[in-house]
Amino acid sequence: MKLIMSRHALEQARERGISITEIKNCIQRGAKSMQGKKIIAMHMHIKVVYRRIGDCDSVITAMIRGEKNGK
Repeated sequence: MKLIMSRHALEQARERGISITEIKNCIQRGAKSMQGKKIIAMHMHIKVVYRRIGDCDSVITAMIRGEKNGK
């Protein structure tokens, strides 16, 4: 799995205590829904918003499920 993390996604994951492994697991195993061209994956307590670009997953943000507006 090729993963590209935006600066925003890295900062948000770090602030929220979400590891890269948790993000990968969420993308691989999570329930997915589409929001325009974005994919929203949810797995356990993590929610990841990303786009599929070629053979890469480009992560836009990561958050704890249940947080309103990511907070």
